[in-house]
Amino acid sequence: MSAFGAAGTANTNPNKSIEVLQPPSDSISSLSFSPKANFLVATSWDNQVRCWEITRNGTTVGSVPKASISHEQPVLCSSWKDDGTTVFSGGCDKQVKMWPLLSGGQPVTIAMHDAPIKEITWIPEMNCLASASFDKTLKQDSFFPSLMYWDLRQSTPVHTQQLGERCYAMTVRYPLMVVGTADRNMVVYNLQNPQTEFKKIPSPLKYQTRCIAAFPDQQGFLVGSIEGRVGVHHLDEAQQSKNFTFKCHRDNNEIYSVNSLNFHPVHHTFATAGSDGAFNFWDKDSKQRLKAMSRCPLPIPCSAFNNDGSIFAYAVCYDWGKGAENHNPATAKTYIYLHLPQETEVKGKPRVGGTTRRILVLQQRFDISFLFDKIFTSFPPLEKINSKLFLVLLSISIATFSLQFVF
Repeated sequence: MSAFGAAGTANTNPNKSIEVLQPPSDSISSLSFSPKANFLVATSWDNQVRCWEITRNGTTVGSVPKASISHEQPVLCSSWKDDGTTVFSGGCDKQVKMWPLLSGGQPVTIAMHDAPIKEITWIPEMNCLASASFDKTLKQDSFFPSLMYWDLRQSTPVHTQQLGERCYAMTVRYPLMVVGTADRNMVVYNLQNPQTEFKKIPSPLKYQTRCIAAFPDQQGFLVGSIEGRVGVHHLDEAQQSKNFTFKCHRDNNEIYSVNSLNFHPVHHTFATAGSDGAFNFWDKDSKQRLKAMSRCPLPIPCSAFNNDGSIFAYAVCYDWGKGAENHNPATAKTYIYLHLPQETEVKGKPRVGGTTRRILVLQQRFDISFLFDKIFTSFPPLEKINSKLFLVLLSISIATFSLQFVF
């Protein structure tokens, strides 16, 4: 473990976010905050796992590089232990490393897969780590992509679950676990019985899965795809009428991948981030966008809220979505920004729809009839007023009335 980084310069960016000092030298694959304090961890394609302490005094926010560790190959994912003392990381070297960050200890390899590790997550209710992998080459016919559960006290997994396809995304809100696989299936597990697949659901989206986020109430999940679309899916058969999809991260005819989905820890609204360089805040219950942020000049491959939702971290860098031919190492830049969400950006709004909307429409119709009654009964006889004056008075009356129903 070694210290890294020196003082950086202030950054000006479209959303006036705070720049984290000394970001990775290559593209960032994941961001994760400690569940107990404002420590931010980033994994990246330069084989590093880095940690910063995020300091805040009112609206003044800073970042202090703390430490870093290395893998043998690019690192793809990370997860914190629930007590905030330890970081787990995995990647293309097929290893899961445990890093006792707060105690200053050295990282140790605690798990191995037969292929690069795409997702890991600590499950405190089970006191174990779950890891999922994929193999791009499928060189061995006997290889099956798998999901493994690890007890940190032993070197072999306590259970291995065959997925049948490569893992592209995974989310856990105990007892719900959802794994998105390369064949566009959502494999659902009830972690109270982790050795049995609960159900397998075809993705509500037509294109490749990029990210998943379980609802805070464990009743369903969000899924994002490479086609600039998000699906909202409920698990209860009685709630299927509430399922819907919506388009996002598009610019006219240009369609961008949805790379990250994060629920706000307090308000339970959510953020999307995409390859168009934008991040937006949404409320699934009222089916509306709460805030659209300005686009950055590069994609946003990953993002994360801190434990109380007061800080939203997002990476800005090349995401390899357009291949190596569009990547220039000499000019490529990598950033991590911190956005301080305002309550109006992330707090849900009451939904005006259904019965409420119909009542308002009926009320408007009644009031319009009443308004015209009042107008025509209060005016002098038409032959006694100028026609132009009549039209002016009528327009003013209708405009004044209409302003009462703008919401």
